[in-house]
Amino acid sequence: MTTASAPRPARYGATAIALHWILGLSIVAVICVGWYMTGLPFSPQRLKLYNWHKWAGVAILALSVLRLLWRLTHRPPALPAAVQAAMPRWQQAAHHGVHYLMYALFLIVPLVGWAYSSAAGFPIVFLGLVPLPDFVPVSPALAEAIKPLHAISAYALTALVVLHVAAAVKHQLIDRDGLVGRMLPARG
Repeated sequence: MTTASAPRPARYGATAIALHWILGLSIVAVICVGWYMTGLPFSPQRLKLYNWHKWAGVAILALSVLRLLWRLTHRPPALPAAVQAAMPRWQQAAHHGVHYLMYALFLIVPLVGWAYSSAAGFPIVFLGLVPLPDFVPVSPALAEAIKPLHAISAYALTALVVLHVAAAVKHQLIDRDGLVGRMLPARG
């Protein structure tokens, strides 16, 4: 349902919920591995983690495209009237802004990582089986220019994820308005 006259559901559907949690947990895992691996000395373990990080980035990119397509073709539930009435306008703007920025960064972070890997001359072979084309030509100068962009965009995504989780905790524990329940799997 994509028409403006279609009724909006009270909660997210099973596909949206599954994509939300799979993508969310995957992003947290890949950020943690990214922080950990960059502090390791050069070793087979570090190389293994870099490959895993790249594979996870490719999977996150694919899931993000799928999630964006799902979101564009399925209307999300409206904020409950009581929640919307209780939220100041700045919170409503922040709610929408954080979601839009997260969707953008879901795509930007892995694409910039792919560009960095290509420019540095380190090909991505997804799961060790599927070689991906270079996103940009090999160029050490370009790699050095791109590398901080991957880190900055990943830190920005991390900050938005923390903000998103903090808002969910606030709604669940302080406001007790049931907003979080719209994104939890249905019971029985």
